[in-house]
Amino acid sequence: MRVAMVGAGYVGLVSGACFSDFGHRVVCVDTAPEKITALKDGRIPIYEPGLGALVAENVRQERLAFTTNLAEAVEGADAVFIAVGTPSRRGDGFADLTYVYQAARDIARAVTGPTVVVTKSTVPVGTGDEVERIVREERPEMAISVASNPEFLREGAAISDFKHPDRIVIGADEPQAAAVVSELYRPLYLNQAPILVTSRRTAELTKYAANAFLATKITFINEIADLCEQVGADVQEVARGIGLDNRIGRKFLHAGPGYGGSCFPKDTLALVKTAQDAGSPVRLVETVVAVNESRKRAMARKVVAACGGSVRGKRIAVLGLTFKPNTDDMREAPSLSIIAGLQDAGATVVAYDPEGMEQARLLLSEVAYAQDAYGCAEGAEALVLVTEWDAFRALDLARLRSVMASPVLVDLRNVYPPKDAERHGFTYTSIGR
Repeated sequence: MRVAMVGAGYVGLVSGACFSDFGHRVVCVDTAPEKITALKDGRIPIYEPGLGALVAENVRQERLAFTTNLAEAVEGADAVFIAVGTPSRRGDGFADLTYVYQAARDIARAVTGPTVVVTKSTVPVGTGDEVERIVREERPEMAISVASNPEFLREGAAISDFKHPDRIVIGADEPQAAAVVSELYRPLYLNQAPILVTSRRTAELTKYAANAFLATKITFINEIADLCEQVGADVQEVARGIGLDNRIGRKFLHAGPGYGGSCFPKDTLALVKTAQDAGSPVRLVETVVAVNESRKRAMARKVVAACGGSVRGKRIAVLGLTFKPNTDDMREAPSLSIIAGLQDAGATVVAYDPEGMEQARLLLSEVAYAQDAYGCAEGAEALVLVTEWDAFRALDLARLRSVMASPVLVDLRNVYPPKDAERHGFTYTSIGR
């Protein structure tokens, strides 16, 4: 089948590359010429394990191409995906749908025959209705159907998630549209990936509901971690104890400094605003949003407490800047709030991240950057582990201790067993244990 992917960002590029790897002919289109030039030159603008090789192979096989010309991309396409950004709107927190609606107009004007327009971007309930109104208004004579196909990709594991999904959700109010999108995923038949066909509005809400539930699990275990610290329990053992219950499950029960990234913060906020507008507020999700925001800043206070109540004039080393490992994504990363809190308290911050420092430089000021973890720790009066990259899981604690000015280790991801850290002379602080 012929596919056009409007938007060559994270979702569009991963989805386009994976569809082409299934054997479909895919053209990714983007309005940013520098991005398309980079992709044509074989340079991937985001960090995602395995994506570079996947793109290169399918470009070589002539199944994947890139352009800034929308008309060229959509010509003869069976399906045109909208995969543009939906950031939180300034001022009110609603999802900004400007790019989605503009893409719908441009697609409608450019299509040359019957096609299905598929919203891949994460959008509030009812967005598909407006997209359909726009395309009908622009091209009333053209047979254009509108469907929803939300993505459920984890950064750092996106290719695996696309090719081995828990489920594929297709929202369509016309059987023909559902059939076209289902056919795109037919190569996953051998993987027995369940395809759930729903109404368009149901699909849109399913995405928000899924992210809100996962964010709630993270926030829940973080609050249990705080309680563990007060009563002398171990949050990791509590998490195992409840996670073995199949009704609860073990995933997303890892205590830490709060969730971040491109999805959970904006999607939970958008769901809150949508529910308020509908007169059916989601109080639980409202609380999740509030607790998560306050938790990030609280982690800076935790570091200050571990340093004896003051970090003024002290050199604090931060390991890990991205919101999670295996990505260069700094959006809403806990490190941003933590570093700001430490700087406000008078600390000098030096940081290291395997992939995120280039993006961090655009968002942080007056932060020094090291070449590796040991260089970061050199001369520091405290070492704060914020992101649990694999490279940080087996650091030489004796070497770290030898280069630090003071043996304070604040482990915000519970990577190290307390006894190991203490055996190497660290004053060790963790989360919920």
